[in-house]
Amino acid sequence: MIVRDTPYPDGMPCWVDLRVPDPRMAMDFYGALFGWAFADQGDETGNYLLCLVNGRIVAGLGGSPPDQQAPPVWTTYLATSNVDATAERVRNAGGRLLTEPTDTLWESRMAIAADPTGAVFGLWQAGRVIGAQLTQAPSALMWNECLTRDFSAAEEFYGHVFGYAIGRQEDQEPAYGTFVSDERIVGGLGELSPEVPADVPSHWMTYFGVVDTDAVAARAIELDGTVIAPPKDSPYGRVSALSDNQGVAFSVITVTAEPEPEA
Repeated sequence: MIVRDTPYPDGMPCWVDLRVPDPRMAMDFYGALFGWAFADQGDETGNYLLCLVNGRIVAGLGGSPPDQQAPPVWTTYLATSNVDATAERVRNAGGRLLTEPTDTLWESRMAIAADPTGAVFGLWQAGRVIGAQLTQAPSALMWNECLTRDFSAAEEFYGHVFGYAIGRQEDQEPAYGTFVSDERIVGGLGELSPEVPADVPSHWMTYFGVVDTDAVAARAIELDGTVIAPPKDSPYGRVSALSDNQGVAFSVITVTAEPEPEA
């Protein structure tokens, strides 16, 4: 478990949120699956919800903007101490800004971007909300990875924008590596397998921690979700890919260790 009350280092995944057509359905699903509580941020935010575990913020949830054409997804936000400068590097590296840098009501600043391979992600400059206050724990954020159809292009892009080194796993097919910042692994970069349907775009995947992956997968089905990839063992814990009751994909992974809390 990691508890944080200070801004995340630049380049580290710091926040995830979900925008869906029916937030009430999402509350019913994730509240039952993860035991989340919800704090409504008021009419001025469009009744955006902060998702809480034991009183600590772990994610955000809101309604889809009326003009949103893309399907709903869990969006991964990468930390930056200067969102405007990072947005300019995104442009210079061949990415696109889908939402220009803008202030939030929490004195944070954010933007939404797409890398040259089409994977969408957010930028988050901490204010009163630094991002997730709790990670590496059950029902909280565990891992984020970019899954792309052009590994080399994504590798070059994120290296330019965030200064990542790539810890590439030798002889791994499809290609897989880790984003390394200041000698710390902060996320993953993987090449989509040829077996993945062609209509699945490059994307960032969010992993939440669970105590029992098999039980959570079964519970997701009971809540009108689906199992995309059945539970299986991995070197890092038992993992499964699921979708919620509105068709939004996410993954779960067993919390196998209890690291020391980090302030």
